[in-house]
Amino acid sequence: MAPLNIDIVSDAVCPWCYLGKRRLEVALAEIGAEDAVVRWRPYQLDETIPPEGLDRQAYMRGKFPDQAQLDAVHQRLAAYGAELGLAFDFAAIRRSPNTFDAHRLIRWAGESGHQDAVVDRLFKAYFEQGFDIGDIDALAKLAGECGMDAGVVREKFAGADDRDATRAEIAHWRSAGVSGVPFFIFEGRLAVAGAQSPATLAAAMVEARARE
Repeated sequence: MAPLNIDIVSDAVCPWCYLGKRRLEVALAEIGAEDAVVRWRPYQLDETIPPEGLDRQAYMRGKFPDQAQLDAVHQRLAAYGAELGLAFDFAAIRRSPNTFDAHRLIRWAGESGHQDAVVDRLFKAYFEQGFDIGDIDALAKLAGECGMDAGVVREKFAGADDRDATRAEIAHWRSAGVSGVPFFIFEGRLAVAGAQSPATLAAAMVEARARE
């Protein structure tokens, strides 16, 4: 049987996407589909953030005026993450980045066979280590850690490589009705929204296969 095809619409600053990635990995293991072909698709939760990013605390106060509510969300995410070996450290995050260049990097990583590693590294760098993943030098460094040529990545960032293509794909998913991430598409025919449980994701993948 051919490997399962999975598209995941995601943003690198979405904690639920990081959680969803791990839950998907558990689900793939449960159904014996670790050889699935996973493609990460770009989405920006807030494309209005300037290229240099914003102060994280000020940005979050604007989005969540109720600090107690925000703390409760972070605590819930930390608990969910701990179940899967993720160590969310929201206090370490100093900048809220614009993720457009991160999505360009993810696109290039897909072309070189490093996409899953780069996506995972971006999530870990941002949510566990407080990296500014809107910073080009940081992105090039992280790419190098995943087997890409950091020098080549810097050169590509200096130019206009895939700017238009990345914008067009983000616009495509918005026009297709995606309003939140993560958004999973199995075999191009069955969609699941949100960081659902491994059991729910596994059931969706089995159903997608059954529809072939």
